[in-house]
Amino acid sequence: MAVRAFGYRLPALTWVQKSLLTGALLTVLWMAWPSSGLDERVLRDTVVYLLGPGVLAITHGRHLGWRIDRRAIRNALLLALFVLPFYLIGSALPSVRAYYPMWETGAALGQFLPHALKQLLVVIAAETYYRGLLCVGIREIGIVSVFISPVLYALHHLGKPPVELLLAGPTDVLFGAVDYRSTSILPSVVAHGLGLALLDWLVLHAPLFAPTRVTEWLSWLPIPL
Repeated sequence: MAVRAFGYRLPALTWVQKSLLTGALLTVLWMAWPSSGLDERVLRDTVVYLLGPGVLAITHGRHLGWRIDRRAIRNALLLALFVLPFYLIGSALPSVRAYYPMWETGAALGQFLPHALKQLLVVIAAETYYRGLLCVGIREIGIVSVFISPVLYALHHLGKPPVELLLAGPTDVLFGAVDYRSTSILPSVVAHGLGLALLDWLVLHAPLFAPTRVTEWLSWLPIPL
């Protein structure tokens, strides 16, 4: 009876309520679906984080920020330039170099480019979920939509280098705010996707900055580097 009553009430939910409910169900599914390699991760994230929100949006005549215009392109370039120093400096940290690349690859272009393209699919799926479904897609509630996913985003970074976990929440807010103003997830896709590829590439080569010097610069942070 309870299931039937819920089924009757479901159509009466607002778009925002449906988006949040779907978001909760999708993250449970994502956490319950194990993946051990990049190919499996691409499959899981494409199904859960890309197709899931996409089907919901299409069936309700909504959009999740899948749009490109001059403002989105401009903001994508600005955001990418803003986060670039974080990737350049972060690539020299011992904890980051020990963790990345997350999936095995090599510096040879024939091996690295397919790896980078697969990671880009993972990023597109993730940004569709975090910044699309849970931010741009419900922008009708105002700027508060920017603050819906940071905690969840940070939780999904557990197990990664401490400095990345520390920055996960603020990064989520920043990416969400830029996408919110752009009415597009292009800025976060570009900054996240290209940044992750750049980070892998840098880690596969000699560091641009001496790791000891970088750890000295950031020694004031209350986390292991």
